[in-house]
Amino acid sequence: MKVYWREHRTGQRLILDAEDGRQEEVGGVRRTPRGFDALARTFGYDPGRAQKGFATMEEAKAFVEGFEPWDIFVGSAPVDFDREVHPMPPEAGA
Repeated sequence: MKVYWREHRTGQRLILDAEDGRQEEVGGVRRTPRGFDALARTFGYDPGRAQKGFATMEEAKAFVEGFEPWDIFVGSAPVDFDREVHPMPPEAGA
């Protein structure tokens, strides 16, 4: 399984790409007039996994990555983290 950041029109999304072709969005960062907002996906209600007002995109991404939100889908299976930010898919720009 592979995890990577992908461009999005409002920021970046953290994507889990499974070997069976399934893709899950497990986190995200968006630009706002006040900085960057970050969210790590969870099952249930956990307000601690979201935070607003980061000064930089990198700080917000580090916040999301710190939760390792892909674990809710893969458990202890090994994950390849690709540090390259992937471009937005063409159909998402419409």
